[in-house]
Order: sequence, then C-alpha cells, then structure tokens
Amino acid sequence: MTVQGREGRPGARRPLRIRRTPDGGNRRTPDGGSRRGRLLAGLGVAVAALLALHRFVPNTPGRLGSLLESLLFWLGPLTVLLLLCAAVRRAPVALAALLLPALVWAVGFGPLLLPATAPGARELTVVQHNVADDNADPAGTARALAAAGADLIALQELVDPASAAYRRELAPRYPHHVVRGTVGLWSRHPLGAARALDIKPRDVTEPWQRALRADVRTPYGEVTAYVVHLPSVRLGPGGLASARRDESAARLGRILAEEPSGRVILAGDLNGTVDDRGLAPLTSRLAAPDRGLALSYPAALPVARIDQVLARGARVPALRTLPPTGSDHLPVLARVALDAAP
Repeated sequence: MTVQGREGRPGARRPLRIRRTPDGGNRRTPDGGSRRGRLLAGLGVAVAALLALHRFVPNTPGRLGSLLESLLFWLGPLTVLLLLCAAVRRAPVALAALLLPALVWAVGFGPLLLPATAPGARELTVVQHNVADDNADPAGTARALAAAGADLIALQELVDPASAAYRRELAPRYPHHVVRGTVGLWSRHPLGAARALDIKPRDVTEPWQRALRADVRTPYGEVTAYVVHLPSVRLGPGGLASARRDESAARLGRILAEEPSGRVILAGDLNGTVDDRGLAPLTSRLAAPDRGLALSYPAALPVARIDQVLARGARVPALRTLPPTGSDHLPVLARVALDAAP
C-alpha cells in the first residue's frame, strides 16, 4: 500500500502553523495553565466578595449566612492556599486577584493577631468556661481554672454531683459565688443582687435555666456580670439549625437593652462567633475583644471561638485560651478594661 505524503491525501501529516504577531513574535493559544489561572482569579474575587459582603448572603434556606459567618475566619487560610497554587502555576493574574481577599481578611481579622496592649488601670480578668456536663474530672478542672488567678470565673453546664466539686475547689480563692440552674459565677470580690434570667426558647417545656445576672463590687466600682449559655446549634443536611439559639439571643438582647448598669460584662458559651448574625442582638450592644483569636471549640481541634467575653462601659483588650481541661471546650481568659465609674 502506497502512503501519500502530500497534504490532504491519506497518511499525510498536517504542517504546523505558527501565527506571528505584528512585531514578529509568536502568539501562543490559551492552554490549560492559563485557564487554571483564570479559575484561581475568579475564586479570589468570590472569596473577597464573601468576606466583604457576607451580610448580604441570605439566611434561608438552612441559615447559610450564619453558617458562612461562623467559618469566616477560615477564608483567610483558604486564600493562602489559593495563593500558593497561583504561585506554583506562575499565574500573575491570579496572584494579583488573590491579593484582594488577602487584604479584606487582613483588615477584618488581622487586628486579632496583633500583640496585646499592656495592662492598664481598672482592669479585671475573667475566665469563661463551659465545663461540660460529662466532665470526668471536675475537681481538676476547677483547680486549673483557679490557677489562672482571674477576678471572675463564669461556668456553664454545672450539674450535680459535679457542682459540689466546683464549689469545694474554688472556695479558697473565690469566696463569693452564685449558681442559677446550670450556670454559675465565682468572684474574688463581693457579690450584690443576683437573679436568674429567662431566656428559654418558647418550645422548650422541660426545666431550663441557663442565664444569670449579678452585681459585682470591684475595687473600681460596681460592675454587672451576666453568665449565659445559649442553646446549641447543629449542622445537618438541612443546614445550620440555630433557631433556638437565635431566639434566646434575641430575648437576652431585649434584657440588655433595659439593663440600667453602665458597666456590663457578659461571659458565656454563646454557641456562635461574634461575626454570626444570629448573635447580633448581643454584639450590637456589647464590645467584642480587640486582640486574640482564641478558638475554643472543639477542644481537640478548635475551629471557632464560641466562648465569648463581651462588655459595655468597658473594653476587652485581649482574650486567649487556657490549656485543655476535661471539657470539650477550651477555657478562655479575657482582660476587661473598665471605663471610669459613671
């Protein structure tokens, strides 16, 4: 069989055509690498939009907005990963586009990573810890918390018989305490009036007491302390189940709106980050920490800070985690700088 060697005949090889630009250079057609560069650039713009415009992400269905805001911090590490991919691919357009989400993330979260300012006058220290109702070593947990030397210790999930261990171990350093339901406050300073707060969701019928208010007579004047445990949230096929938490947060927000005290410290397991719109009734009225990432949950591999110390008539200059206890939460320790007494 004869093989024809001319173009257009059987067996012929098509000649290579190279297009030249007007200046004589060769023009390469787009390849897979450039497509990947465009994809990375598009992802960068999308991440920047989510960071800057997360409030516009609808909360239905599945409370997607709250879910995004709960994990907002992790868009920063995702951006770093995309930048590394762009660098490996040598995609300058993607690198330039990814600088946008990096900048937006740095503005939002960068201050939390800066060193804390030096302690000033009129400062209190507050430990916040969900001790877990299945904690196998409540006495050891209490001793570890007391060793931090805080002025106030706020605890959640206090159940019998473990509650007796917390009272016994904390008493030597914290002679003043109040417990209402499953939340409690221990103080080095005298406590004044204390009462339980009703933030129970409407559909909860069983006994449920998870918030208290107490006046604390500090060396810098009287301060009102709230200890709170908002309902848990769950992530499932239908999205983020946070309706009960949001309802309790709204009820607590109305209580705070009527609070006459000029200086308020709220410590609690809020089951949400300060970026989560479900906690807006609280975060719109109270200041969040200035410094400190302090991811607190789950203790084995923390991905979010859901244990919070917020304040009004005061600042929270710094917040950090403490070593693990027998709980599935990490304790957090906050410095609270009080404003001058009104």
